[in-house]
Amino acid sequence: MTTITKAQTSRAGWRALPRNVWATSLTSFFMDISSEMVINILPLFLANVLGVKTNIIGVIEGVAETTASLLKIFSGWLSDKLRARKWLAVSGYALSAIVKPLFYVATTWELVAGARWADRVGKGIRTAPRDALIADSIDAPQRGLAFGVARAGDTAGALLGILIALGVVWFAQAGAVELGEATFRTIVLISIVPAFLAVLTLAILARDVPIARETEMPRFAFKALGKPFMILMLIVCIFELGNSSDAFLILRAQNLGMSVVGVLAMLAMFNLVYAVLSAPAGALSDRLGRRGIIIGGWLMYAFVYLGFALANSAWQVFILYAVYGVYYGVAYGTTKALVADLVPEHLRGTAYGTYNAVLSIISLPASVIAGVLWQGIGAWEGFGAPAPFLFGALMAFLGAVLLAVWLPRARQV
Repeated sequence: MTTITKAQTSRAGWRALPRNVWATSLTSFFMDISSEMVINILPLFLANVLGVKTNIIGVIEGVAETTASLLKIFSGWLSDKLRARKWLAVSGYALSAIVKPLFYVATTWELVAGARWADRVGKGIRTAPRDALIADSIDAPQRGLAFGVARAGDTAGALLGILIALGVVWFAQAGAVELGEATFRTIVLISIVPAFLAVLTLAILARDVPIARETEMPRFAFKALGKPFMILMLIVCIFELGNSSDAFLILRAQNLGMSVVGVLAMLAMFNLVYAVLSAPAGALSDRLGRRGIIIGGWLMYAFVYLGFALANSAWQVFILYAVYGVYYGVAYGTTKALVADLVPEHLRGTAYGTYNAVLSIISLPASVIAGVLWQGIGAWEGFGAPAPFLFGALMAFLGAVLLAVWLPRARQV
């Protein structure tokens, strides 16, 4: 296994990161160019072109993540059992690339939902094996940096994808508050190319890493992951219950009068902040410990969601979304590094599958709750636009408090 010693860490830093970290980062870069071009404007297409209400959008987004949840657990466990991560990850990326053209031909919200769900199945197959491949390729002293670099590659791709979409929208309908159908379909066509580049990159550049210790093939049992990991998952569930789809943030921006160009510029700023902070925050967690970094990120999330609830103009939302990038840059990759700290090496695939599945499963009730709080259900018209963001701020604050009080320190790096 290609690993990094503490002595190498102090001398080489980024240069000592192994090939798999760079290969998975470049793969994520290409796939996020493709995905972010489409996914960020999908709620606008649903609302502006197809006339879908927020409660239906919440169901689409929630089911899209939950569809992949069991696959994330199974694919992670299977990668542990086979002691092979790469080709499971490649197959997941390939499925997402193959279904991308379905967004182009979709003319009803049901077809959009089907394409969205199929794309998430691909994500469910690839995510845990990919994360386990990164963890297998690096020792603990640089684990935070490795996941930070991976998140930076992912987010740099998202930034470029949004800038491409912004260019298309600017050329086709600059200043328009609502998204046009032809503009959306043009963006989908462009997104197909980087999706297939992602598949080729991982297939050609990545290498499976042998598991260092000989162990029995893991049984499909959550108990083996250990109590500290399960406590983390419980706290993550509480936090994630208020973490509804970012589609609601985009709809909130439009609700306050932001144009499509303004929305895409806002998303570009978010991803720029996210990409710049991910690797430094991961490296900082290697030195200071993961938990404090994550708690700070979750408190930042609570502040941002409270701001979205209280905002009364588009420029306030723009600034808040940039600060939202700080939360992602600080907490997201660091949490994944913490997962590797808490579980045995031979169960990392199962652990990442479980972690990602928890996020996916909770996404459904979180997004449904957000949609219902905003626009109600049936004859009830809901509490209005600020309601889901107040709920999200409360859950994030509660999660941060619980993480500070309950998660054991002993096994953290």
